[in-house]
Amino acid sequence: MNQEDTPQADDKALFRTGFVAIVGRPNVGKSTLLNRLIGQKISIVSRKAQTTRHRVTGILTSDNAQFVFVDTPGFQTRHRNALNRSMNRTVSQVLGDVDLVFLVIEAGRFGDDDRKVVSVLPGDAKVVLVINKVDRLGDKSQLLPFIAKMAEVYPFTEIVPLSAERGTNVEALVKTATPLLPEGEPMYGADEITDRSERFLAAEFLREKLFRLLGDELPYGVAVEIEKFETEGNLRRIYAAVVVDRSSHKGIVIGKGGEQLKRIASEARVELEKLFDGKVFLEVWVKVKSGWADDERALKSLGYE
Repeated sequence: MNQEDTPQADDKALFRTGFVAIVGRPNVGKSTLLNRLIGQKISIVSRKAQTTRHRVTGILTSDNAQFVFVDTPGFQTRHRNALNRSMNRTVSQVLGDVDLVFLVIEAGRFGDDDRKVVSVLPGDAKVVLVINKVDRLGDKSQLLPFIAKMAEVYPFTEIVPLSAERGTNVEALVKTATPLLPEGEPMYGADEITDRSERFLAAEFLREKLFRLLGDELPYGVAVEIEKFETEGNLRRIYAAVVVDRSSHKGIVIGKGGEQLKRIASEARVELEKLFDGKVFLEVWVKVKSGWADDERALKSLGYE
């Protein structure tokens, strides 16, 4: 037996590394799945459509593989402004650059919006169908027939039912997907969980609080712009503007006596301190930038691709 045939050499050669796109229509749980996979919150979550607007990368490293997950915006089929075109462009670009695709759907539900996502999958892509929210399926006996039905929709490489929220069967997804990645050395350190900057994450976490705390009052024409981000030892000083589309929206975000904006900033600061493991000074104000969601130049200034 020569040295190349030893188990140690085989194990080293079989380390796998690859890019994995997480795609699906809005609100199927893509960001919840990403956060569960890497074991920490980096992608914001809410029940509103358009919560994820950017490409968010999460990194999971195990003993024999490194997954570089790309959480994409939900594929938009109902709105056609520049923001939504930008989001769909992001999905298409990601799909052209990855080694594997996780297509996420809800258990028991596969509609026209899901079919439109399937229609943009590259023909040569390896696609794992992730059937999420199985814990919410009222009649569990319907799961197997639903899996059989989905197997006829597209030649999925694998089909994995799970609950991202509860963590049920998520490890099985990783185990199933590992041999589907190409062989290769890790691209990131074992302790890295994202390639996104702290500045980007600060904007995202603040935007999540806007989505969560303003509920149905929140206009979709809202964004966050970090105007200054300073680091002093273990302290981050963050100055952020909440950008709204109309003057009438400003009062909604600020709230009576400024209480709503204070609460949004306070809750965002607490989560950012947990994420950065250090003190955060966060100053937030509101400014009006009319028509920003349909203005390509404004979108670029706000970090949209």
